[in-house]
Amino acid sequence: MTLRKRFTLFTIFWLIFILILFNIFVYFYVIKITTESEERVIGNKVNLMLENPLIQHGKGIYDPDLLSEYYNVNEMIRIVQPDNKVVNITGSDPVLLNLPVAFQRQHDTGMISKGNERILYMRVPIFNGPDIVAMLEVNRVLNELDDYLQILVAALTVTSVGAILFAIFGTYWFTSRLTAPMQQMVNTMREIDRSGKLRKIETSSQEESAELQQLVRAFNQMIERLDRTFARQKQFVADASHELKTPLTVISSYAGMLKRWGRDDENIRNEAIEAIDRETTRLQSLTKSMLMLAEAEQEDWLRQELFDVVHVVNELAGMLQTTFQRPIRVKAMSKVVRMYGDKDKIRQLLVILLDNAIKYSKDPIEVSVSLMKNIVKIEVKDKGIGIPENEIPHMFERFYRVDGARSRATGGVGLGLSIAKRIVDLHEGKIDVFSLPDLGTTIAIQFKQRK
Repeated sequence: MTLRKRFTLFTIFWLIFILILFNIFVYFYVIKITTESEERVIGNKVNLMLENPLIQHGKGIYDPDLLSEYYNVNEMIRIVQPDNKVVNITGSDPVLLNLPVAFQRQHDTGMISKGNERILYMRVPIFNGPDIVAMLEVNRVLNELDDYLQILVAALTVTSVGAILFAIFGTYWFTSRLTAPMQQMVNTMREIDRSGKLRKIETSSQEESAELQQLVRAFNQMIERLDRTFARQKQFVADASHELKTPLTVISSYAGMLKRWGRDDENIRNEAIEAIDRETTRLQSLTKSMLMLAEAEQEDWLRQELFDVVHVVNELAGMLQTTFQRPIRVKAMSKVVRMYGDKDKIRQLLVILLDNAIKYSKDPIEVSVSLMKNIVKIEVKDKGIGIPENEIPHMFERFYRVDGARSRATGGVGLGLSIAKRIVDLHEGKIDVFSLPDLGTTIAIQFKQRK
């Protein structure tokens, strides 16, 4: 069952339930107040009759004209003696005239039913001194009141049916507007599935529901993100194909040359072997970096723990200083700076930054570690060739090289800084680059301490 049908049926059933309760309440409330009104009318009439001297002492109860001045067309008034003998009566309604006689010595008010008629009665004793000599009985048929109640029932029925019909059409119209963006979203998804092309939902500034606007915006943001992701994947595949094509072409060319002339010419054979070995190493490095970058795209790539950043930097600086025979100076504001993160990934990040600094500078490299307001800051500074200002925004793009020929000469594949940026992003950190040509480069990284 669709959401529109469910919402419509729920609204209709709930409205019918409320209308039934409301109509029952109105019906019985009207009966109550009208019956009380009729009882007051009869009570006033009885009190007025008891004030009549002929009735008050029971001496004139036999006068045939006694009750005529109090008579009403829908009433029957009679005076009954203790032996159930009617000594005076007035009335014309056959239903009232056929009511059985029942003498009572105490005041009594109530309602009885005869056929389809409701009859309201009041019985009061008539005293002559301390003795009860008779009973005054007033009976009234509530036919006019019942007619009004029938009109009320008909009015309530008509208005309830009208309200239900109005609710059906109103709910259907409202749910149509409510579910229109959802249906549009479903149609857009089906179109995306059919054509394979991402599409957004067109938003309307006149849309009344803020929640639906948020839903549409969230869907469009998801489509934008998927579009950017697919574009990056497409660009990555294109760049990777281009990068892989070069070493494979070199290997294929030298293998063919080795096959044709290398058996007899030692120089050609040695040149081909060296070229194939060099390009194979480069191909291995490129493949390793690509696999590492693909792994870094996973959200659960990190294994976080509390560790000492200064210890990691000192250990890594000592190792690289020994390996490359280049001075690396470490400056720390304190002996211990702790942060919560993936120790191995932070170490890998520093290896990438220090490796680039070693490749593109000949002077000593400076690494500083500081902690301020729960922010861990790491800076890697070199005095190398620097980076042009217009190249800085593209540094962290995959396979991007500031100088392609120079990067190939130094063995770079253009993925290191992309991996470094991913590590920083997964740690919810920030990375900034400050550089001037021929003056050097400073890369500053900031992480929340999270201890």
